[in-house]
Amino acid sequence: MRRALMLLAVLMPAMFAGCFGQEKIPEIVEETSAFPHPWERADLKYIDSEDFSRVTVNGSYGIDIVRSIYVDVPTITAADGGAGLTGDAVVHFGLWLPVIEGCDWEAAEIPAQCQVPVISEIGPYYDDGDVEAVEPANRLGRFLIENYVPHGYGVAQVSVFGTGNSNHCMDLMGTDEQRGIDAAVEWLGTQPWSNGKVGIIGKSYDGSTPWQAATFGNEHLATIVPMSGLIGVHDLMWRNGSMEARGAIMHNGVYGSFGIDGDADDPDNLCEGYLEGYANGPAAYLTGDMVTYAGNDYWTERSFLDRVIENYNGSIYIIQGMQDWNVDPHMAFPTHQIAEDAGIEIKTLAGQWNHNYPDRPDHSDLPSGRGGEAYPYTLRWDWADEMLYWFDWYLKGEGDAPALGVEIQDNRGGWRFEQTWPALDTNYLEIPVEELSPSGAVVGATRGQITFSYGPFTEDIYMAGMPTLHLSSIPHTTNNGHVFVEMTDDSGMHLGHAVMDLRFHAGGRDGVIEIVPFTSVMAKMEFMPMDIFLTEGESIHFTITQTGEDYVPSPAAAGDFSIDWTESTLTLPLVSRNCDDLYQVPMHDYGEEARIIC
Repeated sequence: MRRALMLLAVLMPAMFAGCFGQEKIPEIVEETSAFPHPWERADLKYIDSEDFSRVTVNGSYGIDIVRSIYVDVPTITAADGGAGLTGDAVVHFGLWLPVIEGCDWEAAEIPAQCQVPVISEIGPYYDDGDVEAVEPANRLGRFLIENYVPHGYGVAQVSVFGTGNSNHCMDLMGTDEQRGIDAAVEWLGTQPWSNGKVGIIGKSYDGSTPWQAATFGNEHLATIVPMSGLIGVHDLMWRNGSMEARGAIMHNGVYGSFGIDGDADDPDNLCEGYLEGYANGPAAYLTGDMVTYAGNDYWTERSFLDRVIENYNGSIYIIQGMQDWNVDPHMAFPTHQIAEDAGIEIKTLAGQWNHNYPDRPDHSDLPSGRGGEAYPYTLRWDWADEMLYWFDWYLKGEGDAPALGVEIQDNRGGWRFEQTWPALDTNYLEIPVEELSPSGAVVGATRGQITFSYGPFTEDIYMAGMPTLHLSSIPHTTNNGHVFVEMTDDSGMHLGHAVMDLRFHAGGRDGVIEIVPFTSVMAKMEFMPMDIFLTEGESIHFTITQTGEDYVPSPAAAGDFSIDWTESTLTLPLVSRNCDDLYQVPMHDYGEEARIIC
């Protein structure tokens, strides 16, 4: 049966008796706190009439003049080329500090009560498609400066190498860029006015620099907030050997030009990583893997997560749009579980928006099946407060400990809190695909699509996690094959997709050297993370083609292959949740009829 509309006044009493995952709501929600948890905020008033969210309690400090800072990066040497040849590699940033009575930021010694932590956004866009680093950026800088400097934080806008007023090479997240970021963190954490703690936040490329910084285990880096950030460049551009269309040209064709603008610093861009990019993009397109042959480490040095797990000692707050197909949600899941299993304090906020921030009004632009059904419940006008609570705890040691876990929003708009995601009580339903009567058995460039369906469901259900489709596949030639699967609902609305180059039939980044024609391999396809609500009586439908979305089959993955359906299995991650498990986020200007979540 369909979810009945339930007004907030009816929902709230039941909400506190519901369960999150396998545990009851933490006891801390029963206490009144100056730092309310997400499920306590429905009736709180937030400003929702501006371009971004605002803290509900303004800070008491003024905002000092911006400082233009250059930091030497002595770890860049002649072997790196570029500015390493002249020995003058620097990163540049703008720095804002609060005005605190009795605190002189220029003094050689500053008392502890004057010392402040720093929140930084680090990326390539200052003075390259955006304002200079010494001007508050509408992208995120204004949000940080206007909300948090008055609360006693410093804010730094940092340009990575080869961009803005930082010299050297636009290294596309390589070792040189990582060294520059670490140098900025070290400087910010060791100044007399600093309390020694630095946090990094940002989205997209700026959400990848926090991961880069965390690889060093710098003692001053206390928290990172990557929003749609890359845990590795190859991890994003290639999925089971399948390349996104931009993958081969991302370094030199997209970002390399940031360092070449017709001035005297252009020769600095001829560094080792930039030159390697010309070969490694096309090479990875051909092979699908990380091209680590003969000691080549171009893609390996741009892979961050393993080093973060090994070295990092701070906390992580991942923010991810579940409808973000610029930086796919597999950057967040299973990353959350990997970090959690390693003992890192981590929270994830995952909503049904695209490549965006949690609090931007243009969430309304999303079409059906890509987040449209979840709007306006996607808008998180409490986000500025949420980040203040997080920074206060991890950068100042003040306030209440955040509830760690996953705030997840389903595709119809409902928010809930899970201890982890996929939830601990997930039921993994295995279904022999042969029983679903597929319409065909051969996939290829000249073949038609194959379809099959599962359902109808006998009860309301959430599909929450990464469904799998294991296809017993028989390549017809050494030119193997490439497969794309889309999942839709009864109306044809997109629910999720999976993609694979059969050379990578075991999944991951390591393929096989050779495909033997007419030898069966098990293609272990995993769908992108999804959290969808399905009502009793609904079915799900699958369409198999050679490719889809913006994935490009490599020249070595264009052949036909057959599927043995008797050995193929569909697995669905299902959880049972109801209205008691959902909570309302603030919804002030949408009318009482919009204040529903169930």
